[in-house]
Amino acid sequence: MPKFLVKATYSAEGHKGLAKDTATSRKAVLASAAKKLGGKLEAFYFCLGEDDAILILDMPDHITMAAIASAACASGATRTHTDVLLTAAEMDEALAKPVNYRAPGA
Repeated sequence: MPKFLVKATYSAEGHKGLAKDTATSRKAVLASAAKKLGGKLEAFYFCLGEDDAILILDMPDHITMAAIASAACASGATRTHTDVLLTAAEMDEALAKPVNYRAPGA
């Protein structure tokens, strides 16, 4: 199953909702949503800095990940940035693929 890193930033309304619902509740809601879509919330951390939360999700495919990310953003309470994560074995497989590429100006 593909693995994704999601960086989330809450709007002012999102922070108000978080204070009302609690951080533990938010984690449970996201774990449940991922499970219902055939995925799994592997990690959920709140953080200080540019992002308010960092999540790692295992989801069945990219379309399913786009669905959950779009639903979160459509709420207006959060903005997300999603990165696809690769294992070392997957990266080795990618590096082993022959690619006919020429750098600009080469």
